[in-house]
This record gives sequence, structure tokens and C-alpha cells, in this order.
Amino acid sequence: MAGAVRGAIVLGLSASVAVADPAFEPVQVPEHVYAGGWEHFVGGGLAAFDCNGDALPELYAAGGTNPAALFLNRSQSGGAVHLEVATPEELALSETTGAYPLDIDSDGILDLVVLGVGGSHVLKGQGDCRFAPFDGLGIDLGQGWATAFSATWEAGRTLPTLAVGNYVDRADPKGPFEACDDNLLLRPEGDTYAAPMTLAPGHCTLSMLFSDWGRHGRSDLRVSNDRHYYVRTGEEQMWAMEKTPRLYGKDDGWQAYSIWGMGIAERDLNGDGLPEVYLTSMGDQKLQSLKPGATGPTYEDAHWDIGIAAQRPYVGDDGRASTGWHVAFGDVQNDGRDDIFVAKGNVEQMPSTAMRDPNNLLVQAEDGTFDEWGDKAGVASMARSRGAAMVDLNADGLLDLAVVNRRAPLEVYRNVTPSEGGWIAVELRQDGINPFAVGAWIDVRTGERIQSRQMTVGGGHAGGSLVPEHFGLGPTEEADLRVTWPDGTVSDWVAVDTSQTLRAVRNGATLTIETGY
Repeated sequence: MAGAVRGAIVLGLSASVAVADPAFEPVQVPEHVYAGGWEHFVGGGLAAFDCNGDALPELYAAGGTNPAALFLNRSQSGGAVHLEVATPEELALSETTGAYPLDIDSDGILDLVVLGVGGSHVLKGQGDCRFAPFDGLGIDLGQGWATAFSATWEAGRTLPTLAVGNYVDRADPKGPFEACDDNLLLRPEGDTYAAPMTLAPGHCTLSMLFSDWGRHGRSDLRVSNDRHYYVRTGEEQMWAMEKTPRLYGKDDGWQAYSIWGMGIAERDLNGDGLPEVYLTSMGDQKLQSLKPGATGPTYEDAHWDIGIAAQRPYVGDDGRASTGWHVAFGDVQNDGRDDIFVAKGNVEQMPSTAMRDPNNLLVQAEDGTFDEWGDKAGVASMARSRGAAMVDLNADGLLDLAVVNRRAPLEVYRNVTPSEGGWIAVELRQDGINPFAVGAWIDVRTGERIQSRQMTVGGGHAGGSLVPEHFGLGPTEEADLRVTWPDGTVSDWVAVDTSQTLRAVRNGATLTIETGY
């Protein structure tokens, strides 16, 4: 697999470009801390989404025992990043662990699923960053210790299917070890939701992601679980989303393995149109790709020498194992090669793992290997980091970074890399159900190279983003865009100018491209 990554990732870059070193500078923001005891050792998620229609993403940060906070984005387009806290009463929730945006009722306004300890919340977006409880949909996310979430639209349904990952069952008197709670699946029946379906066994889930991993036209549910609490009887999981969901097993090609699973992210790195999967953990992080020719979900680990394991701190003198949490892919230099950010930090005082554990910025080189740039780029925080978001906060075409920390203030970094490469940011729209086209595939072609990406809700660690998808393009001024919509309809290729944010609107067999919105 390592050879496949190295050989294909730069396919189609027709000319070399002088790539500047990645550089970030800290942004002063109002203080916000994710706090609390044992029940908030995990969590600390961050949601990024535009809730007031100004085309700049807001940030909503879990607070644990502190109230969650909404950071309104008052940045200058192309200029300074400026965030201010303006949390409406309905979002100032305590005992939160994370949040994910999506448009549940297909009214074109993003809603929020807010995860919590002892009960989660589903809030309807009302515009202008106001929210209210949903009425009449029958959504029941349970009363568990919720630490993961994902959503997708299944064929023929008017509402999304929702999955909630729960951690330890706090009511189990024999716990906390080997006391993992079951997870929940909510499938709609017409215009409301049926009673939650139990996904058992649960193995102390910390991340989950609906993904059409093999581009078969159906998204299945990948689940990453924490070995620290399931101890000996658990493993990573993938649920086949059949009429009656079932776990993939050995007969399907799924290989059982156990890690201290924390976060999931996916991105097509080798240009084959299928996503690689990055899993954070204690010790080695894992990058996996689908085995060539596999008919089922059979994955192979990347070899350690491509530089993605990030198993120990790379600065300081603490040589113990790292603890990875949130993971995000993104091209921080716009050179056409995706990079990887990993939020790191000790759980609390675990003596077997590093106490001073800097975040990683793994920058992809031309040969498909990754080099550590966290310290040199200025993002090597030593706080106990948890959730994060890598998004363009000031509409300058460069991905910025925000990180939630446990018992330390949230950190925001502006990307100030002198980029010489092109980029586009793509937002999808379609009429009717699922207007943000969750489950669609975006293909961007430059020369002979195609970058493919699915629109998903979930993954990361306890938080996710729903913003225009950013593609770094390298040395090009033109690109072609194609969309495979959630129902399988494939659009024509449409030529687009680079270095802009655009909205691709479904229009029969073609796309209507809107800019300047």
C-alpha cells in the first residue's frame, strides 16, 4: 500500500511549483475551556458551519461542565481572523461532549446535534444563528454518555439516518472496565423516526462515520472503539446498512483488530477514487487503504516508513507513547497534496503515555511520504487537545485551524503560508430532500489527475464540519468539476475557474455554478 500511495498521489501535477513552508500564527480569541471530571476526559468536540448566511464558518465548542460556546465569525474576507462569543441561550448547554451540523428537515438551514453526558440535544436551525428544539420528529438519542455521531440519507427516505456512539455505561455497577454501552441507530419511518435500534455489542465508541467506502452506492457505518475500557472483548467495527443492519465479519473480508480508537477521517490519497482511512489511537496512528481487488471491506495498513504513525512526541524529552484524538485532512499549502492534522494530549494523568504531547501537522511530500511540521509551522501546542476543525475562517483560500483543549483555552491559528497554488472550495445544493447533498461525491480534475471526495457527516472526535469542501490544486488556473449525487446521478464535467468558493447546484445532467454568494 505504501508504494501505491507514493506512486499515485502526485499524478496529474503537470508542472512543478515552488511550495512555501506551512506557517500559522495564533489568533487571540475569547477564552473557552473544555472542563470536567472523568466523564469529560474524552469529548471536547468542535463543530464548524455557517449559521448566519455570510459564507464564513462559525465555531461551536463543547464545554463539558462549562457551558458550550458559539463563536461568531467576524473575520475580514481575505484578512484578519476575528471571532467573538455570542452564544444564544439555547446553545449555552452544560455537560456537552461535542456537536455535528446537518440539515435534518431539508429546509436549507443547518441544524445541530449536540452530544452530551446523560442526554443529547437535537436543535433546529432557525437562521441568524438561532436554534430551537425539534417538534414532532420523534428523535430520541437516549440518555447515554454520547461521544460519537454520524448521519446519512438512505435510499427512499425523507429524513436522515442517525447513529449515536455511546461510551461507558455509567449505571453498570461492575464498571467502568468492560462496561461499554450499546450504540443507537435511528431510522426514519415516513416523516418521523421509529424507536431507536440498538447496535450491539458496543465497545466504548469514540468515533463513527457513514461512508460509501467502496463506492457501491450505499454508506455503511464504521465505528472506532476505545480498548482502554472494552479491555479484551472488543474490536473495531463496521456495520453493513442492510434492511437489518449487521456487523461485517471474517466471511466479508473484514479483519478483526483492536486499538485505542479515538478518531476517524477519510480522504482519497492515491487517486484511485476510493478513500483511505486514518484512525487515531494511543501509540501508533493508522492509515489504511482498501486492499486492491477486494470485494469486501478488507483494509491494509500503510507501512510505518511513510511517516503517518506519529507514535511519540517529536519535540521535548517525553518519549512515552502519544495519544491521538481528532484527525482532519486538508491541503494547507494548496500544492495539490493533502496533509494531516492530529490533535494530541494525555487523557488526564495516564503514566504510560506522554504528558507533553504536541499536536501533529503531517505535511505530504511530493513522493507521498509525510513530514512533521507541527513545531515549525507553529501549531505544536502542548495542551491536552481534543476536538478540532481545519477550515477557511477568513475566505482567503487557506485552511485555518481551531483546537479545543481539556482544562486549557481553545486555540485558533490563522494559516499565513505564502501559497503559490490554486484552490477551489465547493458547496453543493440540490432541491428537495437533503439539500446539502450529504453522500454525494465531488470529483475535481486538473490535467490527468482527479481528486475524489464524499460529502459526509461524522468522524473526527466528537465534532464535525459542514462547510464548502476545500481542494488544493497546485500550479493550475483551471479545473473541471463533476458531482455524483446521492441518488447515483452523475453530472457532466463543468469547467470552473480556480481560487474561488463556488456553489454547484444540481441542474439536470449538468451543474449551475454560482459564485460571489
